[in-house]
This record gives sequence, C-alpha cells and structure tokens, in this order.
Amino acid sequence: QAQQAKFLSDAENELEELAVTIAQAKKMVELIKGAATKERERVEKLFAEASEVLATFQKEVVGFIEHGERSMLGEAEADLRWKEERRAKLVQCKQNLENVPSTDTIYFLQEFQALKVAMEENLSPALSFQNELNFTKCTQAVGTVKDVLSAACKKQWDHLQGKGIDGQSSLEIEEGLCSPSPSARRAGRAGGISSCFPPHPHISFLPHTVAFIIDLDSDTADKFIQLFGTKGAKRVLCPIPYPESPTRFINCEQVLGVNLMNRGNYYWEVELIDGWVSIGVIAEDFDPRQSYNRGRLGRNEKSCCLQWNGQNYVAWFGGFESVIQQPFFHTIGVFLEYSEKALTFYGVKDSKMTCLQQLKVSHFAKGQFDSFQNKINHQFPSLFLCKLKPAFFLESVDAHVQIGPLKKDCVSVLKRR
Repeated sequence: QAQQAKFLSDAENELEELAVTIAQAKKMVELIKGAATKERERVEKLFAEASEVLATFQKEVVGFIEHGERSMLGEAEADLRWKEERRAKLVQCKQNLENVPSTDTIYFLQEFQALKVAMEENLSPALSFQNELNFTKCTQAVGTVKDVLSAACKKQWDHLQGKGIDGQSSLEIEEGLCSPSPSARRAGRAGGISSCFPPHPHISFLPHTVAFIIDLDSDTADKFIQLFGTKGAKRVLCPIPYPESPTRFINCEQVLGVNLMNRGNYYWEVELIDGWVSIGVIAEDFDPRQSYNRGRLGRNEKSCCLQWNGQNYVAWFGGFESVIQQPFFHTIGVFLEYSEKALTFYGVKDSKMTCLQQLKVSHFAKGQFDSFQNKINHQFPSLFLCKLKPAFFLESVDAHVQIGPLKKDCVSVLKRR
C-alpha cells in the first residue's frame, strides 16, 4: 500500500507538472502565432507601400514617355506633311513642263518659271528636338531601378538566411548593418556606457563568455510566484504553500537562480512573456526578509536590475534609476563581467543585440553630474566583492518570465558551462 500510495503521488506530481508545461507550451504557441501574425501584417503593409511606390514610378515614367511622344510627334508629323506636299508640287510642275509642246515657247517659259519658283521656296523650319529622343532614356532608368531592387532583395534574403554576401561573413554583414551612428555613440556615452564597449555588439563579440545555464531556486520563491519546472516563473493571486525556508522572499515577489557567479564572464537570456518584470543580480548574502521598499531588486546596494514597467526600460541600483529610451524587446540578454566589474543588458532580436544599459564605473567630464551614474561610480564595484545570483522580480499580477534557451546561432559561439 505504501508503494501504491507513493506511485500515485508520483503520478499526480507528474500529471501536475505536465499540466503546467502544457499550459506553458500553449502560451508559447499563442505568442509565436501572435508574433508571426503581427510580423506578417507589417510585411504585407510594407510590400503594399513598396508596390505603391513602384506603381507611382511606373505611372510617372509612362507619362514621361507619352508627353515626349506627343510633343515630338506633332512637330515631326507637320514636317513630314510639308515635305510630302512640296514633293507633290514639284512633281506636278515637272510634269507640266514636260507636257508643254516644243513649239509653244511662251507656255514653256511660264511652266519653267513655276518650277523654278517651287524649287526655290524655303524649306520647313528645323526640328526643335534633338536627334536623340529623351524618353528613350526611360528604359535605362527603369533597368537601373530593377537591378538595384533585385540586388537589395537578394542581399536581404541572404541576410535573413544568415548567409554571407559577396564573400562577407554574416558577422561582417551584421557588423556593418548594426554600426551605430555618431549620435547614437554620443548618446551611449552620455548614458554611462563605456566608450570602448560597442553599443550594438553581436553575440560573438563577447569574449571568453560562459553561456550560463540558470535553474530557478524553489527555496527562494515568494509564495505568490508559481514555478514551471526550473525555467519558468509567473506571479499568481493565490499563495502557494511552499515549505518554510530561510532563503525565501516574504515581502517581495522575487525568485533567485540556484547558480552562483564569482569569477569570469556569464551570459544568459530571459523571455518576457507578460507583465512588469525586473531582471538582474543580487548578492548571495542578501536578507530575503527585508521590507518591500528595501528588498526589491535595485532598491539597495546588494542588487541591481533592468525593469520593464509597461512603458519603458529602467535601470536600478541602490535606489537610483535611469530611464532608457528603447523599444520593447521580448528577449533580454544579461552579460556579467566579473573582471571588468560590469553588468550589461541587451535587447535581443533576430540574433542581433542592442545595448540597453551598461552598469560600470565611468568618470564624467568636469561639470557633468548624473545621480544614477554617481551612485554606480561610488558603490557598484563593492557588489563584485560578493558572490552573485541571477534574480527576478515579478512586479505585476500575471507577470511571467521564461529562462532561455539562448538563440540557436548564439549557442555555437559561446562556451557552455
């Protein structure tokens, strides 16, 4: 009976876990369908706009040809009529002269004079248009547009497939496509990003990086956080009866990874599935029973994070914040460099990475002041005296995150731990 009860208990646990993973898989299917539908709509709209541009260009070119034809054809036809009429007149005068009897000298002289006058009449005015018809250049112009469009389509299709173009590797292409403008570089420096760190690096620019495999620690999860295996977490309304644990958060809806980081470089990715979420790191010895105001990620000197608040991203450390003007990314990459004492957050899309914020000591020029960067300069390095853990704060009800996995083409360039 004990074995039967254990078997039934294991079966129930298995069924419960399957139900959770099925719900998660359904959510992911819905997300994929929704994202594909939106992308398809945007692509169809862009193709419609491109077709409209081409149709307008076609209308303009055809109109240019028709206008040139009308203006030149009228003048050419008038010139043709004049020449035909003059030829007919000369032919008639010549025939009249030939038909005059040789004995009729007076009539001969009259017809001869008429032919001479006809021959001496002024020619028609010279044509105003050039020998080369201007509208014949349209074929060359349209052919050039077609070649440029064909080359652009091929280049972008190869880029979507990750192929090299004209001997370039995909990395070189993406490096060229993602090169920041001078204004973007200036904005990066103003935001506290190290000038020697590329604002839009590809994942393979991260040297000696460990692709960090994170497992969520159920002993740290707040009672209002439901875990899906070791990779997913969602905030719920009904408390979950977790067992007592000295490492469990009791005032903040937070959960940590079981993994410790204390040297080297680490990189991981998080999917923002729903709601307001903060992603960051926290010191191993942080007291999880701190009050809500002090216990939240980034509101103390023992943690820092990137927050999505439904409108924009905000970086937090020591209770100070820095608002980030960037569009929403479903995937957030986190890159921790222990030797550099730096933490960088990326927006990841289509295997490209956009630097959202880098937390690192950066000395300002004379006369400049930024309270957030000033806090980083004075206290952020001390965070690296501790062993750190990945941390997640699910701020809104139904907030939902999923840990990794890394994008397929990113895995090949990172060393797995």
